[in-house]
Amino acid sequence: MGLWDVILGRSKPVRPDLDQLFGLPSAAITLEAALGLTPTGEGAVCFASVEGGAFEQLRQDVRALLDADTHRGGVPVEFSRDTYGYTWLLSRQPPGDAAALVNDLHAVNTALQDGGFGPQLLCSLMVFRSPRPQQPEAGVGERVLALIYLYKRGTFYPFAPVPGGAERRDNALELQVRSLLTDDLRIEQDLSRWFPVWGAPGL
Repeated sequence: MGLWDVILGRSKPVRPDLDQLFGLPSAAITLEAALGLTPTGEGAVCFASVEGGAFEQLRQDVRALLDADTHRGGVPVEFSRDTYGYTWLLSRQPPGDAAALVNDLHAVNTALQDGGFGPQLLCSLMVFRSPRPQQPEAGVGERVLALIYLYKRGTFYPFAPVPGGAERRDNALELQVRSLLTDDLRIEQDLSRWFPVWGAPGL
């Protein structure tokens, strides 16, 4: 930490505990057993974009790293930018292989962090869905859930958008998931930090 950091009261950024991501496969087993929510095989990393050749080179390196995965079946990773200007990287793996998807997310985050872009990392997410109901008239529709990891906090929280694009959340499902996963993940206790990620890739 430099002199100006001390004078201005800035502290050195805490290095994210990326190994927390490896708790997701266990959480996936719990969610399927309790709620019938299964991984879709899609996960994403969100980071604040910065301009410059170094960052563009890093993006290319990350794409090459994941596209080289022979188990991906030729499905490339996808980059997109949301309405707030944040960059999302979407990775896909077979729905039943949560461990492979977590390895992707960990690899992307590690590459960004090691490249000096750790402060730009915002969150990672893994997507789950329940099967479409056989009898829609019963009143129980398809459910969608993302487990989101916050880098600056080192914690997870559930985000359950109601399908249909109306920007509504299934708060009851989110609270139910919180209670179910306390033994699998480090859950964020401050509900004000359960930020919605409307329009995130995979949701």
